[in-house]
Amino acid sequence: MKNTKLKDNSKLIIFDTTLRDGEQSPGAAMTKEEKLRIARQLEKLGVNVIEAGFAAASQGDFDSIYAIAEVIKNSTVCSLARASENDVRRAGEAIRPAQSGRIHTFIATSKIHMENKLRMTPDQVVERAVQAVKWALEYTDDVEFSAEDAVRSDMDFLVRVFDAVIQAGAKTLNVPDTVGYSIPALWGERMQQLIARVPNSDKVVWSTHCHNDLGMAVANSLAAVMGGARQVECTINGLGERAGNASLEEIVMAVRTRHDVFNLETSIDTTQIVPASKLVSSITGYPVQPNKAVVGANAFAHESGIHQDGVLKHRETYEIMRAEDVGWGANKLTLGKLSGRNAFRSRLKELGIELESEEALNATFARFKTLADKKSEIFDEDIQALVSDEFFSEAAEHYKLVYLQVCSQTGEIPHALLTLSESGCEKQAESDGGGPVDAAFKAIERIVNSGAELQLYSVNNITSGTDAQGEVTVRLSKGGRIVNGQGADTDIVIASAKAYLNGLNKLHSKSERAHPQV
Repeated sequence: MKNTKLKDNSKLIIFDTTLRDGEQSPGAAMTKEEKLRIARQLEKLGVNVIEAGFAAASQGDFDSIYAIAEVIKNSTVCSLARASENDVRRAGEAIRPAQSGRIHTFIATSKIHMENKLRMTPDQVVERAVQAVKWALEYTDDVEFSAEDAVRSDMDFLVRVFDAVIQAGAKTLNVPDTVGYSIPALWGERMQQLIARVPNSDKVVWSTHCHNDLGMAVANSLAAVMGGARQVECTINGLGERAGNASLEEIVMAVRTRHDVFNLETSIDTTQIVPASKLVSSITGYPVQPNKAVVGANAFAHESGIHQDGVLKHRETYEIMRAEDVGWGANKLTLGKLSGRNAFRSRLKELGIELESEEALNATFARFKTLADKKSEIFDEDIQALVSDEFFSEAAEHYKLVYLQVCSQTGEIPHALLTLSESGCEKQAESDGGGPVDAAFKAIERIVNSGAELQLYSVNNITSGTDAQGEVTVRLSKGGRIVNGQGADTDIVIASAKAYLNGLNKLHSKSERAHPQV
């Protein structure tokens, strides 16, 4: 598999790892179909490299990477692999269908990791790194090497390792702040020193991958770019394990807005940033905080009278970016209650959504018609939620909501009466609660007695207006497993019950993958 793309120092390569590192957020494991939807949106966004997963982690991850490699044409599809022969060969097989494929192999280089985790000597680490690159070259000439925990690695040893893997044939060298320990000035300096000291450093692309444990992932990544890095590894919404990764939308818009400083271009279609953000949030169940830069609901809102007056007179007094440039306001009205099946199918195609069967299309169209009777305006986000709801239902519907009645009034204890279908057998229960949602959850538990712990309950409106669908996310934990359940409806209590049952279905299903690196 050949990759003929040449190094261009005027371009910044955007390497998205939402589907790999982002998926390591607790409960954010995705199905193959969900990964495909996000991958298509990332391609539409203009991402250069899509790290689609960790092929050796599970058969499910392997299958997802392979499926993505089959359909993505304009982005490089990448699989992560530890520096072991099995990992590298699994990665190579997973990306085999790709028009442009990459293997990203890594090994730890810090003293604490080598001694306590790998139990290997520095010489053994160098030897293994070189061998991993050579294994990878049997599948593709686009090989990336990462020195895990480079932030705490000895500089002389990093120079030695990077020199060796360049000689072995690696084309991209990644310098990761794996534990989010660095600060911008030091990270930029480290990148400069490595480029200056490593022989043939001008023959490779230097990359950075920063975690956000101290809240500096974006700042560190941009410092690395100032120091010579020409690839940034990031995720949509800054998703990722622990405190997350560098946020793609913040990196891209910083480079674009401060072109006077960076003098670099990216291939990103910025109008696709907000749609990508909303899709990832919907699928993973990780809501975007309102004051999140670029993609937060309040990112372009002005409360201060002074600010409002200034913006009305001249937008640039307080706005350094235009909301429409990143995709805000693009949730156009697309369909209504009189729209037919062909119009619905066409809009799904425009959104990059491909349903696997005519039955799935029919079921989703029926949900659309039901929603159109409740809600006068249907937006793209509503359609995305309908499709997610369909995938949730198809995944493993051991429990299904048949009927729910909730009574909540001033001065009275809320009460829920519901009927569930459990493996096709209908069961009824009722319960009081501190509120209507609490009553509904307790009624569900009277039937299922799951023993699961509710770790999170979150409600977000999908679009604006009092008739908007509410999207509810719950996080459930049981026996060391964590899953996110989601549900959407114009009735928040019904959406909550759907989300809770979706989570229970995931816990019940043996096919739902656990944390990809467990």
